[in-house]
Amino acid sequence: MPSRLHRKLSLYAFAFWAFLISPAVSLTCTSQTFPSNDLYPHCLDLPTLSAFLHYSYDSANSTLSVAFFAPPSKPGGWIAWAINPTGTGMAGSQSLVAYRGSNGVVTVKTYDVASYGSIVQSKLSFDVWDTKAEEVNGVIRMFGKIKVPADLAAKGTVNQVWQVGPAVGANGALVKHEFLAPNLNAKATLDLSGAQGGVITTAGGGDSRLKKKNIHGILNGLSWGILFPLGVIIARYVKTFESADPAWFYLHVSCQLSAYVLGVAGWGTGLKLGSESKGFQFTSHRNIGIALFCLATIQIFALFLRPKKDHKYRFYWNIYHHGIGYSVIILGILNVFKGLNMLKPGKKWESGYIAAIATLGGIALFLEAVTWIIVIRRKSSLSSKA
Repeated sequence: MPSRLHRKLSLYAFAFWAFLISPAVSLTCTSQTFPSNDLYPHCLDLPTLSAFLHYSYDSANSTLSVAFFAPPSKPGGWIAWAINPTGTGMAGSQSLVAYRGSNGVVTVKTYDVASYGSIVQSKLSFDVWDTKAEEVNGVIRMFGKIKVPADLAAKGTVNQVWQVGPAVGANGALVKHEFLAPNLNAKATLDLSGAQGGVITTAGGGDSRLKKKNIHGILNGLSWGILFPLGVIIARYVKTFESADPAWFYLHVSCQLSAYVLGVAGWGTGLKLGSESKGFQFTSHRNIGIALFCLATIQIFALFLRPKKDHKYRFYWNIYHHGIGYSVIILGILNVFKGLNMLKPGKKWESGYIAAIATLGGIALFLEAVTWIIVIRRKSSLSSKA
């Protein structure tokens, strides 16, 4: 009796796991099956976005047959597989895109990705036929045949790019995908013959760009977002204590100069990223960054133009110095949040920065109250002496 019960439990457990691990979401391409009679002698477990590629190539007529599997980033989203005849990234690629239409049918459309800002539904630069798609357990499976251009067929390799997105707008407009490491690294060189596992090289530029983005974000967050506000707090509140003079001044200058150096380094990194990303346009973030650099540079000159306390122009210098200083703080914090929204490093980083700014704000409020008490008492003492 116990052995019979044990066999039944084992059978149920096996059926349960077989149900969970369906062919559509298998961990390897070799375990995936097809409802049709299409044969694909080569398959790849693509390194990002939980994607798989099955393919066959007929060198006699330069025909590439593909079956691309991937889950959209969100339900109702899209998947894309493309050949880039001129480069290694998405810009310039000729793409097959599959998504579920408003009629509930999963269809395949062709998109010419002239640039990251120009993604239009149109015919491709090479022939495509026998396209179809289906959705199984949240995974879209896209099929098609491609006439490989003569120059690429002669090389025996093509630059492939794949991607997934969250939604499809009106008239087939693709909603922008994420720009995280898995998305940026979704590209490789495909060996049409299937030698060396099919993938000759996986482009590593995404890792380098991600490191640059992280450096850019850290430098700017620390400079514009933390050190500049801290320097203003030192100048506004610490100098109220007579015993802190002139130490507060040197602390203030050191803090602001350090912030400026880090900010310029972060600004330069941003310019480098912009020059390498012709198709990406983050206009407001870029314009605020340029404004910050200009204002901070003008602010540095305040150190050399600073008149003595009793000089007749000291009043106007104070207006110029304080006005630019507070403008830098406001724009800096705003741009840090814009950068976090673009880079999407994770909720903990945004929460950490919010906590840092909230802490500085709390310290400023506390010192504001203390400063007013000290100033009022000082004035009261002077008036009683008079």
